[in-house]
Amino acid sequence: MLIPQPEFFVLYNGPAPCPDEMVLKLSDMFLNAESLGIPNLTRPVLELEVTVLNINEGKNSKIVQNCSYLAQYSSFVAKVRGFENEGNNLQESVKKAVVFCRNHDILKQLFEEHGSEVLNMLTTEWNWEDAKQVWFEDGFEEGREEGREEVIELFAQGLTVDEVKQRLKAMSSEQ
Repeated sequence: MLIPQPEFFVLYNGPAPCPDEMVLKLSDMFLNAESLGIPNLTRPVLELEVTVLNINEGKNSKIVQNCSYLAQYSSFVAKVRGFENEGNNLQESVKKAVVFCRNHDILKQLFEEHGSEVLNMLTTEWNWEDAKQVWFEDGFEEGREEGREEVIELFAQGLTVDEVKQRLKAMSSEQ
């Protein structure tokens, strides 16, 4: 069985200088095997190449021109940075950029429908522990909902309370 050849891309929009395009190799991050007392291989056992495309405003114009959303996103990020350079904090800069973009038809529909979510997403610091807790709570709630549906289905089949309990107990022991 053949599968399509995968290609990996990173769309870069950070503030540090970056060429329009570059290739990152996973093997460049490997420790020198000889320093660990392992014979050096002629080639890495595992390799991954990722093409990094700089999508900051004024970069990769051919790619950005072919995707209006990407061009608009680049403009939005440039506006945020411009407002930050004027002395605004990140939250204020994002707010001002959202207003500017809505007034100039840049990602207008996105900001009209999800402006507050965008603001929260861009100004909230990522916290791994909080994310795991949210995933846990979401999974727990999903499990409870599935359990409710199973109970309702069993009652719809005409089972008694005791029969439902027995079925649920048997189902939980199978897992």
